[in-house]
Amino acid sequence: MAKFIGNPDFKHGTKLKIGILLSNLGTPDKPQRKELRVYLKEFLSDPRVIETPKLIWQIILNGIILNTRPQKSAKNYQKVWTDEGSPLLVILNKQKNLAQDLLKKENLELEFAIGMRYGNPSIEKGLEELREKHCNKIIILPMYPHYCAATTGSTFDAVSNTMQKWRWVPSLRFISTYHDHPNYIKALSNSIQKHWDEHGKPDKILFSYHGIPKKYFTKGDPYHCLCSKTTRLVREEMGLSEEFAMTTFQSRFGPEEWLQPYTDKTVEKLAKGKVEHLQIIAPGFSADCLETIEELDGENREIFEEHGGKKFSYIPCLNDQPDHINLIGALIKNELQGWV
Repeated sequence: MAKFIGNPDFKHGTKLKIGILLSNLGTPDKPQRKELRVYLKEFLSDPRVIETPKLIWQIILNGIILNTRPQKSAKNYQKVWTDEGSPLLVILNKQKNLAQDLLKKENLELEFAIGMRYGNPSIEKGLEELREKHCNKIIILPMYPHYCAATTGSTFDAVSNTMQKWRWVPSLRFISTYHDHPNYIKALSNSIQKHWDEHGKPDKILFSYHGIPKKYFTKGDPYHCLCSKTTRLVREEMGLSEEFAMTTFQSRFGPEEWLQPYTDKTVEKLAKGKVEHLQIIAPGFSADCLETIEELDGENREIFEEHGGKKFSYIPCLNDQPDHINLIGALIKNELQGWV
């Protein structure tokens, strides 16, 4: 017999509220091997992330990957960990607080929570916080500008799995992409221009997005097209040429082909081709994390300098910049139409 989570303390006349859940990928609890093993097992067991047949993949995952990768990943996380904790979680909390303050100034009384797709605090925990505050309408904002089944789609799965256990399912609005929102394009353009004002304009700039296996794209995932559109819109906003501002993809995993061109291979090629000043921005990440701090600003900087490049700089994510918080506010207000 199914058991559903109810609201036994609810009384007629209780004020119902609107809840906002901000979500991102996730983080281990600590930058240590044990915690990385737990985190990676949850992440790499998601069928949205790994579409290999389950039995075959579980043998590979438990027999090889979880015995080798956690130690290496822990060392990388230790490089980016702060006194406050994981950068991704620290920044998501700041984004939540600032967005809540922004909308409160506009007389919008909303309940905010955060939830990570993997690790803690979980999406289930964030949604439970909103349920306990009697939110009968909830907006889900996955902090991925570009829809991808492995990220945004997986977030929807987690939301659905949680609400299947609830007796009172709320009205739900889900923001699946904002890759071409004018505020987003303007915020990226402003961030680039600000960086140029401080560090000079480079010979080339790479728009580096997290990669996905090419087979996901050929099966119909729109992610590649959405990333390409973002780059194009920023180029048009800033008057940049396609040769000057290039789209690349990073963070490959495993032997199969992923979306190309690869960021690291492009960085090496440009350095060998006498490009002296290179900059990289990561528009697909709403907050700096391992893949931007350690991989882009660390590994790719080393690649560029080792192959003859002279000047390299990484343009930080939008993080808690004011125009990014304004974007978050605009996305939420659009979904509030008809609710307030």
